[in-house]
Amino acid sequence: MPKVNVYLPDELAEAVKDAGVPVSAICQHALEQSVKRVTAIRSATVGDLATEDPTASLSHFTERARNTIKRAIGQARAAKALSVGSEHLLYGILAEEGNLALHVLRALEVEPEQVRQALAHEPAATAGEPAARFSGPAANALELTVTEAISLGHNYVGCEHLLLGLLGEPDGTAGRVLRGLGLDQRSARRTVVAALSGYAHLRAKTDPASMITAVVRQELAPLVARIERLEQR
Repeated sequence: MPKVNVYLPDELAEAVKDAGVPVSAICQHALEQSVKRVTAIRSATVGDLATEDPTASLSHFTERARNTIKRAIGQARAAKALSVGSEHLLYGILAEEGNLALHVLRALEVEPEQVRQALAHEPAATAGEPAARFSGPAANALELTVTEAISLGHNYVGCEHLLLGLLGEPDGTAGRVLRGLGLDQRSARRTVVAALSGYAHLRAKTDPASMITAVVRQELAPLVARIERLEQR
């Protein structure tokens, strides 16, 4: 059986030894699940989007994330684009109201309307037959989306992961627009983590949306203060 080395921080390695955790079995299971997710998204991005439900194989995506992809496909077809691009995926996020990615944008002081306006100034995609495939950048962004969810240790893929995937994809329109608005992947990833931590505590509250934004900003306050000090220097 092939051997794969797994490197752990010293403290974690000691804790694993003390607890007697079956590292091999746990790693095998985690890798198996990760491979299934990546394989599923690769199959979906090269498959025909003309099927009744092009997101049917993405069982690990949340309902909002699947709706976002469906909205993206609809947006591309309405524009008669040759393929579903990363910009259509970003439009999908904006159209799927109430998703966590929108709260993350607001926490980073970027309003969804700003993103919509920036997208509107981008050159229109070449028109032709109704989109039946994802573009290269869109397919790459979706694969990065799954990778982001896996790296954060999440057993699902949501709109917040899609935002990170689009931001990290170097060639697509969506990433260019988001970075042009001052977003960077590290801050966005930290904000996603902070937002999810806040949501775990506040999901039973009456108005979780505004409270999540407040918690995220509170979590990021030390980082923002440090950046301001560095800029002053």
